[in-house]
Amino acid sequence: MAKYRGPVCRLCRREGEKLFLKGSRCMTEKCAIERRSYPPGQHGQGRPRISDYSLQLREKQKLRRIYGLQERQFRGMFERAERQAGVTGESLLRLLECRLDNVVYRLGFGSSRKEARQLVNHGHVLLNGRRTNIPGAIVKVGDVVEIRPKSRSLVSVLAALEAVDGRGIPEWLELDRVAFKGTVRALPTKEQIGLPVNEQMVVELYSR
Repeated sequence: MAKYRGPVCRLCRREGEKLFLKGSRCMTEKCAIERRSYPPGQHGQGRPRISDYSLQLREKQKLRRIYGLQERQFRGMFERAERQAGVTGESLLRLLECRLDNVVYRLGFGSSRKEARQLVNHGHVLLNGRRTNIPGAIVKVGDVVEIRPKSRSLVSVLAALEAVDGRGIPEWLELDRVAFKGTVRALPTKEQIGLPVNEQMVVELYSR
């Protein structure tokens, strides 16, 4: 499957706001949005025509890039959300937020979702006591996510835990810093997720 390997700061500039793709750098004056708040490219400072479709597409791209998913993966998550009871947009946000790599990031074991995904891929994370390398695994209420004992001295993990106070731990998660362990207390609500995304536009785009 194809992966985006270019500079991630271009993605933030394209969407016109911070997507927090580079961890602590996004909180400093070095952030690309702070220095150049217009889209990248030759025509970035022009006046693009805005249609309903372009607005819907930008919301979808923004959400997809926040969680670091390819189009096929994201479409699969949307179809799964459609099959669930309730509002499709909120179900989609909940599924994305409950991905294992995102939970690792939210608990503060990684400074960004990309770094958290790498921790999972390399087998540094235990889910309910079992080693797993599937970033897209969906956690449930009561699940325990922890860094395996041999990996707790990793510099990246220790640095991320030190910096987590700046963004805080969501209410639906509980962190035990000493044990490098987190517990899923409840499923997240739309308000607790708090992303600057209009998920209804994503639903409208895929419903065309």
